[in-house]
Amino acid sequence: MWALTAVLLLVPSSGQTAALEKPILSLHPPWTTIFKGERVTLRCDGYHPLLLELRPINTLWYLGHLLLPAHKKSIEVQTPGVYRCQTRGAPVSDPIHLSVSNDWLILQVPYAAVFEGEPLVMRCRGWYDKVVYKLHYYRDSQAVRYFHSSANYTVPQARASDSGRYQCSGTMRIPVESAPMFSAKVAVTVQELFQAPVLRLVRRPEDPRAAHGGVLMRCDTRLHPQKRDTPLQFAFYKYSRVVRRFDWGAEYTVPEPEVEELESYWCEAATATRSVRKRSPWLQLPGPGSPLDLAPTTAPAPQAAALAPENKPLSFRKPPVSRSVSSVTPFPNTTLAGLLFPAGSAPTAGPHACTSTMSSEQSGALKPNVDLLLREMQLLRGLLSRVILELKEPQALTGLRRTPETPTSLFAVSGGTQESTIVES
Repeated sequence: MWALTAVLLLVPSSGQTAALEKPILSLHPPWTTIFKGERVTLRCDGYHPLLLELRPINTLWYLGHLLLPAHKKSIEVQTPGVYRCQTRGAPVSDPIHLSVSNDWLILQVPYAAVFEGEPLVMRCRGWYDKVVYKLHYYRDSQAVRYFHSSANYTVPQARASDSGRYQCSGTMRIPVESAPMFSAKVAVTVQELFQAPVLRLVRRPEDPRAAHGGVLMRCDTRLHPQKRDTPLQFAFYKYSRVVRRFDWGAEYTVPEPEVEELESYWCEAATATRSVRKRSPWLQLPGPGSPLDLAPTTAPAPQAAALAPENKPLSFRKPPVSRSVSSVTPFPNTTLAGLLFPAGSAPTAGPHACTSTMSSEQSGALKPNVDLLLREMQLLRGLLSRVILELKEPQALTGLRRTPETPTSLFAVSGGTQESTIVES
């Protein structure tokens, strides 16, 4: 009876079988490229249930779409191709691509994905472990490291920028030192451990859930599915000042007195060792009464526009500067007010720093006033020319004084002669 109970406990339920994850396929040694004639070991680690007769469930192996005649957890292979494994009730594992080379020099890179913050190790290997001299490693055809003899190239904490197509070159003594030889190029991709965080608003002070007031913010990010168990820490900043140092919590509450200050915040997510750190875009707290926006902003919100008493926008312009002009009394129908201020635009008691925006009708009436002002300025120019001429040679204008004055005439005087020409305006 006890034996039967123990056997029944080993039989998984249908729910457990449906929830099984795919097995993990590993390679030993962990290089995707080997020399012709070498053998490597593949191991399939997953859930292996037991039947009532206590016989282990066989492991299925695939080379491409071909089912191999092997049923153990580990097998040795030397044939190039794409390998997968499967246990009963579980999906097929991720593939491993094995390459076999007949070159003198090969570049060996890890078979498993390399994530940000993890070490990236690669090895330039000579034919059957012959020593490689004058060793160079290249990334995207650019030399990144040199060694006198055989050595691994290691990036202690890989970054996305370390991705690329790698290659190595060197010489070997076979039996004398050979010319430089190059390996085939191998693509290496550094996987993103987690996405750049985004700072979002969760609730406002008026929210019933906000027991202590303030605004609750959350630093959101997403881990890679293969690294979903990696713990992350979060820090929060207001401009360049730290408001909460790295902690395991992804949420931060802005104190209620600071809510209405419209300050800009950002957060940072990092691994426990700080090998990978990523920051979020800026987020500005919305003003009181504005809708809750869960999307981050990269620029501060515009300030509210100033309004006139009649809710019209104000135009802040520099007040005009009045310039004094000497009055010319000998000539009638010409006044200082008429020259500086055309009809209908007499000056007020004082200039206003804030003037309301000009309407369309006023802008339409501006052109005739400008034309009148230009004619008055031309008249003033002629009058001043006549005064200057009279001061220099009083006899030149003796005959002109006896002629009747024409208010709308413009006197143009040539600087090189004493003759005066009357031009009708």
